[in-house]
Amino acid sequence: MHGDPMMWIAGVRALYLQALHPRAVRGVLEFSDFRRDAWGRLMRTADYVGTVTYGTTDAAERAGARVRRIHERLKVTDPATGERYGVDEPELLLWVHCTEIDSYLHVLRRSGYPLDDAQADRYVAEHRDRTRLVGLDPRRVPATTDQLARYFERVRPLLAAGPDARTVEDFLRRPPVPAALVPARALLWPPVSDLAHAALPPYAHELYGRPAPDPARVTRMLTATGRLPPGHIVDAMTRLGPGSRPTPYKLSVPGAILDPTGRAEHGDGGGSARWRRRRRRPG
Repeated sequence: MHGDPMMWIAGVRALYLQALHPRAVRGVLEFSDFRRDAWGRLMRTADYVGTVTYGTTDAAERAGARVRRIHERLKVTDPATGERYGVDEPELLLWVHCTEIDSYLHVLRRSGYPLDDAQADRYVAEHRDRTRLVGLDPRRVPATTDQLARYFERVRPLLAAGPDARTVEDFLRRPPVPAALVPARALLWPPVSDLAHAALPPYAHELYGRPAPDPARVTRMLTATGRLPPGHIVDAMTRLGPGSRPTPYKLSVPGAILDPTGRAEHGDGGGSARWRRRRRRPG
């Protein structure tokens, strides 16, 4: 799933959702550099997801430790009450996690990615395990799609599209770019941002105050968006090295996912020079 290009649409949808939690979004605005280094932040987030998905256990543990060290130092002031609180509060970490998993699952399934209900539950459960990397107790995290839906029902009364959410919304619609790239942004970015926003749940459309689009039309748009070769994921795994799973070899050769570890790492690629030479061949 994480090798599918629709993950970029899903990631932007998650950011729209995350901004609706006033306490969570306050931490983003008070400490994040997303307004000055928008693309850098996006790529660092993608790098973290790629590491915990495809990297070795040690790499994932190190990435989680870095996140925990950063979070534990950051305190935020609630603009409404003046209360100081940590960005690593379990409820805030849980909100970020659930919006990500819900968005990844929702967008990919709605765009036609073949995933049955049992596989969707397995996906939610697998990501539940990784929440310990950021300091959550996995036992408090939804383990099925039904539990995920109940979580959103519970948290819905806490959500609002206040000034902070509007700031993030404006950023996602018109992210800053160098002047020379403004025309390209006007051409390339709105389809991504608009489609991600269209895929939000009805309550999010209501909070943002935009008319909710026709669900059937949104599904057709997601399905028609197309499938691009997931080269960015392949390149990321190559950088992670031969210990990553699945290796570039496993993505490039049908049935290779069933190969034993040794063959994938040493015999046929796994980030090796031989595999990179094969990629560069024309055709």
